Amino acid sequence: MDYLSGLNEAQKAAVMQTEGPVMIIAGAGSGKTRVLTYRIAHLLEKGVDPFSILALTFTNKAAREMRKRIEQLVGPDARGLMMGTFHSVFARILRVEAHHLGFPANFTIYDTDDSKSLIKSIVKEQDLDDKLYKPSLVLNRISSAKNRLITYAQYLADPSFADYDKETGRPQIGNLYKIYQERCFKASAMDFDDLLLNTNILFKNNLDVLYKYQARFRYSMVDEFQDTNVSQYLITRKLSAKEQNICVVGDDAQSIYAFRGADIQNILNFEKDYPDLKVFKLEQNYRSTGNIVEAANSIIRKNKAQLRKEVWTGNELGTLIDLLKANSDNEEGKLVATSIFEEKMRENLRNKDFAILYRTNAQSRAMEEALRRLNIRYKIVGGVSFYQRKEIKDLLSYLRFIINSNDEEALKRIINLPKRGIGDSTVSRLIVFADEQGISLWEALEHADKAISGRSAAPVQEFVNMIKRFKISVAQKDAFDSAMEIAKTSGLLKELYDDKTVEGVARYENVQELLNGIKEFVVNPEVEDHSLGAYLQEIALITDADRAEQQDDDTVTLMTIHSAKGLEFKHVFVVGLEEDLFPSQMMITSRADLEEERRLFYVAVTRAEKKLTLSYAITRYHFGRLKSCEPSRFLSEIDPKFLRSTKAFIKNPEVEQFEKVFRIKASPAKTVQRVVHTPSADFVPSDNNELRQGMRIEHPKFGFGQVIEVDNNGADRKARILFDAVGEKTLLLSFAKLKILTPQP
Repeated sequence: MDYLSGLNEAQKAAVMQTEGPVMIIAGAGSGKTRVLTYRIAHLLEKGVDPFSILALTFTNKAAREMRKRIEQLVGPDARGLMMGTFHSVFARILRVEAHHLGFPANFTIYDTDDSKSLIKSIVKEQDLDDKLYKPSLVLNRISSAKNRLITYAQYLADPSFADYDKETGRPQIGNLYKIYQERCFKASAMDFDDLLLNTNILFKNNLDVLYKYQARFRYSMVDEFQDTNVSQYLITRKLSAKEQNICVVGDDAQSIYAFRGADIQNILNFEKDYPDLKVFKLEQNYRSTGNIVEAANSIIRKNKAQLRKEVWTGNELGTLIDLLKANSDNEEGKLVATSIFEEKMRENLRNKDFAILYRTNAQSRAMEEALRRLNIRYKIVGGVSFYQRKEIKDLLSYLRFIINSNDEEALKRIINLPKRGIGDSTVSRLIVFADEQGISLWEALEHADKAISGRSAAPVQEFVNMIKRFKISVAQKDAFDSAMEIAKTSGLLKELYDDKTVEGVARYENVQELLNGIKEFVVNPEVEDHSLGAYLQEIALITDADRAEQQDDDTVTLMTIHSAKGLEFKHVFVVGLEEDLFPSQMMITSRADLEEERRLFYVAVTRAEKKLTLSYAITRYHFGRLKSCEPSRFLSEIDPKFLRSTKAFIKNPEVEQFEKVFRIKASPAKTVQRVVHTPSADFVPSDNNELRQGMRIEHPKFGFGQVIEVDNNGADRKARILFDAVGEKTLLLSFAKLKILTPQP
């Protein structure tokens, strides 16, 4: 038991308590992954069969890291564990048990784009307004219902749903849900939400199947329990009902995914479901400095709905938290970029030591522009995924269809790709024929001569023959050889290779990278099944966090705070701390929503190891209009003793191209004065190139004032103006709208 000596007392107690219901409340940076890992290792050391242990995580990356650590502790026995994300584990179970639900074992897993494409087709077929019934909106409504275990039959039978949909002007949502599920079933496809919904249905309607898995999984563990939804919790509760050996690990202070269906009540009320629950609190933070930990405590203390704990650290006190105040969002980007540049030089840091976190993706623009000007490499997490690129989706659709001929969305994508003379009208006639005959679209293609004329039928028959050859070949080859043959023979690879434009070359390289990834899958000694079907299941279950991991390089990381969950960086910048932006204007209508926003801020703060910088702008463009902003209320909730609201930068010849950085005087307890000024009736902005010292001007927001100084140095011209109502302000002239009232002096 040497490994237990490396744990603190609270961690050791949580690891040793292996029997009965256990809840481990793990504060930020408290080593929860270590505890979960050692707990599993401890079970194996006690002689528990690895096949009887179920460990559920929220990313494949977390599962891989835990399995690797366990192997280092106890050896190859760890390979028998059932460990992975909720979706990957239950997809594996459904592959075995899908026949109970009427699905084949090789069912397709639809991603969000597949689902939206199908909904778009259904909306068009139903002759509904596609602006009113946007695919993303319809899908969100369906997803919300599934996360609460509401089937389309229950949805249609409940008048409250019908009333809500009528009130919102979309009375056909229930019908669209029904048709969507029927089409998925016909295509032998499940979306991500179906993997959980159908597992619940499987266990509810097939008790023999439930008993089989209850007997197998004697010990269940759930990581990031605060992020579970109703569906996920009910599955784990059913599986552990016999032995009651369920261990959940989480932190209610980091519950930030309500918009995805996560229910914080799962962790807050866990004790009600298990009266014999043993609770362990991990309160020592190993990640951050003392100032960061204490500042985070002062933030989350404001929430009423929480499991009380007091996080502490034995780490050094560290530097105070910097607070940057900028005149505009563009200036905020420049302050952040310059700070990164200086920190790198002064502390000998790398780009990957820095992260910039924001509330919404749109905030990345100003940050990107500023980083590019200083030639600082960066990556954006949460942009277009590699697997969502058109050329990648095209080849994957071929692979998917070879495995599952009922996958209508994949078939419609590839039938005339590359172009082979099968036009939209031909496809439409085949779809009509399939519907009339009650057969799949693929079966309609196989009997195309009965649906379309001879001339149109010829290319269809050639396509059918090619697909059939692929099916025979795939049964005999591994995933890489199959994919390579399909890419070449279909003509996809040649079409991309022949396109010598910059974009064309990039697309060709992306497909080559996909093939490289399939090769890595095939040669991976830890992968038992090298078939094409196994590979498709593997990539269908890749999460956003796993995709981010694939881009590891020496780059500054830009991402939303939601995407940053579970990550840590030496220096973190949290930008855009303004009212209506963070907290979001849409999240201040109820105390529950506001507390979730505060938890989101807490998560952002606790990503920082050594240094934390917070920033806000006093003006920001919003839908093309310059808006005056107030500092976020969250800034005033931080104990001021942890803040340093003055920031000075070291001069460096390499950043002289930027304007002089202002000395910042901002108190988190104060707010920016709201200016109420009605522009003059004849207000028309003047040419700012004519602006000179001493001129009298009018600003549409700040009112009347006098120009004290015009600075023409640096990348952006700016003017220092003394306004009658709000005092002195420095404005960037590339944005400022000023009317000159006096002639040039």
